[in-house]
Amino acid sequence: MQTVTSPDAPHGVRQVEIGPERDGQRIDNALVTMLKGVPKSMIYRLLRTGQVRVNGKRAKPDTRLTTGDMLRIPPVRVAERPEGNAPATGLVASVADAIIFEDKHFLVIDKPSGVASHGGSGVSHGAIELLRSARPQEHLELVHRLDRDTSGVLVFAKTRAGLTGLQAAIRAGEVTKQYLCLMLGHPSKAKFDVNAPLLKSVLQGGERMVRVADNGKPSLTFFREMEQYPGARLMQATLGTGRTHQIRVHAAHIGHPLAGDPKYGDKEMNKRFREMGLNRMFLHASHMSFELDGRAYSFSTPLPDDLKDFLDVLAVKGKRLVYSRDKSRTDF
Repeated sequence: MQTVTSPDAPHGVRQVEIGPERDGQRIDNALVTMLKGVPKSMIYRLLRTGQVRVNGKRAKPDTRLTTGDMLRIPPVRVAERPEGNAPATGLVASVADAIIFEDKHFLVIDKPSGVASHGGSGVSHGAIELLRSARPQEHLELVHRLDRDTSGVLVFAKTRAGLTGLQAAIRAGEVTKQYLCLMLGHPSKAKFDVNAPLLKSVLQGGERMVRVADNGKPSLTFFREMEQYPGARLMQATLGTGRTHQIRVHAAHIGHPLAGDPKYGDKEMNKRFREMGLNRMFLHASHMSFELDGRAYSFSTPLPDDLKDFLDVLAVKGKRLVYSRDKSRTDF
């Protein structure tokens, strides 16, 4: 069975029965391909305002579809995309040049900092839109996401089997994801884990905030010291779970927030680091590995030049740098 649409008027409410080719797909990604010509920002607005429903219930952007679901799509006016909305050629080329791996199932890039994973919420073009622009004849889907400021390994699926297979492995905890981050202060242990439940909320302006809360989702991060610097430590963070902003919130929770983090970090230290050349959050997705259909995949990317250059400066100019963390935090 394939996804079928009720015979309503083209611009009226549509009731769509989901077929197996969309089983497990995020609803926002499905709507992008089903509503050709509709801006991504409009699709997210329809989702936020509850106009899109699955089996009669309001859907969120990360709602996953299941074979047999009935999807309600409200009337949408499909307009021609203005010429000015096309992504800049240089931006398309920068993302296309960042490809580090490709086979019949996957395409992997070393995402630059400053490029969102996808468009929406004030972002016209994310990595997925830029790659689709670079390869208009290919079918590409975003498998997972990285924050806009986070650089590193980002995986796209070229086939439905690749998309559903890897997303199922992620949900089952069968994917290894490791990050490099600069943590303020000096944790007393070289290796430790943070096991603290996280609760996500959305502020009135649409900004996502996450905090540690007893009624949050179980969340686990493993930290290991890699290098020592004045007032900070370069850490490897391995995800035990994959919650929104997990590493950032767990680091702040123990009193050692990430350098340059504008949301959960230390404002005074961030200011001092900016004066030393750190112009973004120090978080890099360095490694991702998994197995699919008997094949082992492993992708790794080094620290980008801007972060390496900052570490060199910090080692020389930060000798008197001291971070006084919140003493009420658990001693790490």
